[in-house]
Amino acid sequence: MSERREPVGVIGVGWVGLVTAAGFAELGHPVIARDILPDKVAALSRGELQMHEPGLAEMVRRNAERITFTTEMAELLEGARLLFVCVDTPPTYSGDADLSRVRAVIDELPADGDQVLIMKSTVPAGTGESIRRDLPRLSYVSCPEFLKEGTAVADFMNPDRVVIGANPGDEEAAAAVAGLYAPLGAETLQTDVASAEMIKLASNAFLATKISFINEIANVCEEVGADVGEVARGMGLDERIGASFLRAGIGYGGSCFPKDVSALKMLAGNTGYHFQLLTSVIEVNELQKRRVVGKLQAHLGSLIDKRVALLGLAFKPDTDDMREASSLVLAARLQGEGAEVVAYDPVANARAAELLDSVELAESALEALEGADAAVLVTEWGEFAELDWAAAAARMARPLVVDGRNFLDPGKLRAAGFAYEGIGKKQEIGAPS
Repeated sequence: MSERREPVGVIGVGWVGLVTAAGFAELGHPVIARDILPDKVAALSRGELQMHEPGLAEMVRRNAERITFTTEMAELLEGARLLFVCVDTPPTYSGDADLSRVRAVIDELPADGDQVLIMKSTVPAGTGESIRRDLPRLSYVSCPEFLKEGTAVADFMNPDRVVIGANPGDEEAAAAVAGLYAPLGAETLQTDVASAEMIKLASNAFLATKISFINEIANVCEEVGADVGEVARGMGLDERIGASFLRAGIGYGGSCFPKDVSALKMLAGNTGYHFQLLTSVIEVNELQKRRVVGKLQAHLGSLIDKRVALLGLAFKPDTDDMREASSLVLAARLQGEGAEVVAYDPVANARAAELLDSVELAESALEALEGADAAVLVTEWGEFAELDWAAAAARMARPLVVDGRNFLDPGKLRAAGFAYEGIGKKQEIGAPS
């Protein structure tokens, strides 16, 4: 697909790194992907993935001859000049980004090398300048990723934009990175490093703000008898607002939004600026996850010894990622109120078992609903929309559903005998007898 065949190096073969490696291999580049975990490298060399991402396993296997997985930095440096850094930058206890993995990579690079370091990891503005001071002979480019879990393969192959940040002196490196992405035909924004670093944080913070805003609107809609779905639809028709990320629910999660919103808030705070809006965005998101408990109590009274089934555990469908998943908070709060919690997720049960050792994990949705006093739709997996809800009602002790994503068909559920309650809709307390 591409005329350029320059080898590409990828450092860190987690979710972003593996998608990046497979994507460039798909474009025809030889790729050397390095990770420090021998078991992961061995599994990937066999074509075995330790994550769920639609289409990724097939892309890795299809390009097996182009991708070399290794634990050796020396092999990477020998085989590639363009090095994409794709290591994690999780939040610290303070909320700042933990750059220890990035620093570990920097420590392994030769001070007199001619490599181009391309930062895919999400880092605070100013990180690039710090790295250039440590390795002044190294060319440095910021190229933030905008992949979405569940659609990452399509996002890589059809990006809505490519952002390339480089400072004076690194124009040639920036052109080399732009050349890698040129076959994809996306609009490319070339800017300075600090601006590129900020674009990623600002983008995720803005999307998180839209989510928290519509959830606040949903809460007001419940009080005044409005339907947040209709409100969001009307808002979204305004081209200045747009319809995306205006779906009310129980809050955002995952590996990006919580981390990046917190990192931007702390970045601002470290300069002496109080980012009040992001403080509210975070607070609204945390409170939203807990509102489900109140909805259940409105129907059931005390939750002591009540059996509550959580449908979906991953933070979003088409992934098994449990990072910052709403289900974690919800399960803990329900257990704190004395409820017995059972849960089912089509792909995330194994990961959830490591985090929810006191939650019973079922092998199917119907099994989870057996004897339940209520069900909470947490993750909008397609199979839940297709579930035989009449059969589910017959299995439950009480046919009650709280739809935390406004995903299910209220009419269908009510016809099956359920009391149904969504988010941002007029409450209908009381279940069918």
